[in-house]
Amino acid sequence: MKAMILAAGKGTRVRPLTYDLPKPMIPILGKPVMAYLIEHLAKYGVKEIMCNVSYLHEKIEDYFGEGHQYGVQIGYSFEGYTKDDGEVVPQPLGSAGGMKKIQEFGGFFDDTTIVLCGDAVINLDIKSALFEHRRKGALASVICREVPRDKVESYGVVVSDKEGRITAFQEKPKVEEALSNFVSTGIYIFEPEVLDLIPNGVQFDIGSDLFPLLVEKGLPFFAQNRTFSWIDIGSVKDYWEVSQSVMMGEVAHMDVPGIQLADGIWSGLNTSIDWEGTTIEGPVYIGSGCKIEAGSTIIGPTWIGHGSHVCGNASIVRSVLFEYTRVLHNVRLEEMIVFKDYSVNRAGEMRHVSEYNPDEWNNARDRRNRRRSETET
Repeated sequence: MKAMILAAGKGTRVRPLTYDLPKPMIPILGKPVMAYLIEHLAKYGVKEIMCNVSYLHEKIEDYFGEGHQYGVQIGYSFEGYTKDDGEVVPQPLGSAGGMKKIQEFGGFFDDTTIVLCGDAVINLDIKSALFEHRRKGALASVICREVPRDKVESYGVVVSDKEGRITAFQEKPKVEEALSNFVSTGIYIFEPEVLDLIPNGVQFDIGSDLFPLLVEKGLPFFAQNRTFSWIDIGSVKDYWEVSQSVMMGEVAHMDVPGIQLADGIWSGLNTSIDWEGTTIEGPVYIGSGCKIEAGSTIIGPTWIGHGSHVCGNASIVRSVLFEYTRVLHNVRLEEMIVFKDYSVNRAGEMRHVSEYNPDEWNNARDRRNRRRSETET
């Protein structure tokens, strides 16, 4: 069995995190999402992995290299072109179009292939899924999950008969138009013959184009409804919720790294914490090289990236701070993601640092304190 990781998209719904990172490089517990996928594939003996790249491709390639550190072999297919002056221009071909390019170039897909979106963490039993795929004689299989009805707009919706054969596939339909609430998890198993259905040299998507074509032709196309851990990062709101769940220990096999200083409090190396008047309530991770000044308050679940500096009397509550974040004196961050010059609240509302009035943080804090006082009285 071989593997394909889809990693060429821009990840527009996860901005500002993807202004400077390709989506598969977004970290959970300090490690890129795609690293978890590669480790999982290696666990099941899948050692040959292709990855299509385009947007910020060099960040993926530089981090993973050829995969030796994971005990696998990773190859890359860049989607784009190079100008005469040497400028590299990304030009994604769509998820299916990217696979077709790889097949036309070197014939990689000569065996059953598991296809994974590069923006989710999973613990799927790949051996069991492959067994069911072959038992049914499937040309293509889609691993599915049930989601709340109001979330179907973010996924491909699957309709299948009692044998699991897919009779309809809707790519991100409106809630009122969705035919079911069983959705694709972005995990597929393909036989090599699937690649013959994809046109050459055009933009072609797996969900929008290939799957409806399989249904139309009546080919052996099956759904597998499986129970497994599936952490999908579709939006900034999803990322905040995932980070909270992982820090709370609600996701199996994902442990907070670092040295445990106290119950629920971990840190990296060479971190300076002035405990005078400082309150830290776990789960909290403070990365290496961080400085926490006296009088600070940090309430978990909170992740503070390496090289960050929390000034005196600042408060950080249930938040995620990327590396080298500086939190000024008396500032309060509550249920926020801070990435370089941007902050995003849990609802996904983004602001640039230039939009803040210097006194706004303190005024907002005073208003909250007054409301608490009024409530208590």
